Amino acid sequence: MYKSDVDAVNGLAAHFQQLKKEIGKVIIGQDDVVEKVLIAIFCNGHSLLVGVPGLAKTLLVKTISDALHLSFKRIQFTPDLMPSDITGTEILDENRQFKFIKGPLFANIILADEINRTPPKTQSALLEAMQERNVTVAGKLYEIEKPFFVLATQNPIEQEGTYSLPEAQLDRFMFNIILDYPAFADELMVVKNTTASLLPTINKVLDAEQIIYYQNLVRKIPIADNVLEYAVKLAAKSRPNAATATDKVNNYVSWGAGPRASQFLVLGAKCHAAVNGKFSPDIEDVKAVAEPILRHRIVRNYKAEAEGISIEKIIESLK
Repeated sequence: MYKSDVDAVNGLAAHFQQLKKEIGKVIIGQDDVVEKVLIAIFCNGHSLLVGVPGLAKTLLVKTISDALHLSFKRIQFTPDLMPSDITGTEILDENRQFKFIKGPLFANIILADEINRTPPKTQSALLEAMQERNVTVAGKLYEIEKPFFVLATQNPIEQEGTYSLPEAQLDRFMFNIILDYPAFADELMVVKNTTASLLPTINKVLDAEQIIYYQNLVRKIPIADNVLEYAVKLAAKSRPNAATATDKVNNYVSWGAGPRASQFLVLGAKCHAAVNGKFSPDIEDVKAVAEPILRHRIVRNYKAEAEGISIEKIIESLK
């Protein structure tokens, strides 16, 4: 595709800006959210999106899938949803042979809407697919077409009747992205655009083959030893009673980030550097992706909650 890796990194940076421009036609004022979701895709990771209803989470994912020329499926998670409802099931065909009918999981981009509304059994079916990139039905393994990216949403309000994701399952998500209310000027533009008759056209920027190429490219980007050590130490410092733990961590954290956080910090820093036109990440690139990577991997204790010490404050103290 490119003559050299240098050209490829420049191509990734150019395509990234092009993607942001196309998505920005529809999604207004959420630049940081769009950037993080795209970085997760190029790192072959998944994202958890937390925000109140009506902030265009579904529209964001649909717009990204259009710009990336990928298949898109939305699954509304409910308390009565069964694993077979998302993975698919076997039926008897006219020849009395079992035939597998694929569920909505078989798409490139999955919007798992309100993942915490469904029982653990169904959550586990999704999380197996996220981790293994395949599903098991009636003892048979079915591969999911690549690239495969899950964007799961959680509503921070109305927690009655929900099933919280355990920490081990949250760890499968690369990013935990907080979606906030838009600024007044942005909301004005959103209302103006969505109540008019003209709908913007989203141009295709990349296809599946190019995305897989860029995912492999991100892994090939070199990283200096001191930056690698910084990323690993950053995750290690979040673990209470560890040799590198800070006083704030020992006082306010009951559980810290594991080795998967270190891996994602390095991958995220590599991608963040590449999309900003750099050929190797520095410590600033690690810091840029630290918050969404560590946010769901650090568990506060009761003392932190009582004193109003947020996860973000704890992460900031680690940098």
